[in-house]
Amino acid sequence: MNIGEASQASGVSSKMIRYYEQTGLIPKAARRDSGYRDYDYADVHRLRFIRGARDVGFTVEQIGELLALWSDRERASADVKALALGHVDALKQKQAEIAAMIATLENLAKRCHGDDRPDCPIIEGLAESDGLLTAKGKPRRFGKVDELRA
Repeated sequence: MNIGEASQASGVSSKMIRYYEQTGLIPKAARRDSGYRDYDYADVHRLRFIRGARDVGFTVEQIGELLALWSDRERASADVKALALGHVDALKQKQAEIAAMIATLENLAKRCHGDDRPDCPIIEGLAESDGLLTAKGKPRRFGKVDELRA
């Protein structure tokens, strides 16, 4: 099948299929006499696996590791589980960082009058050189409105 058909069958865009070939996640497709790529059902199956891994946020490098484990019939499931749980930890860290960003922006928005005046704690908070989050990724607390010169 051509790249369009493989894309349709796998749910992966043609552009991403080319990218996955370039990065080595899938082998280079055979070429027809016309020069067009030619994919088979094994390629589509591999693309579906990659799509599933991307859907849960695995990186290209992690997907490479998963593909190696998938094709290794001698693998221990503990290896796959360890990779998945490591990814869960990274996702939880990102979740905490996003929660801190939300809290910081909500905190700044509470201090903004939202009127016709040009003074805005949001703008001033973003411009501060020491950052809006603490070193531990927690939102910096602003006790008084005048700390941000609002």
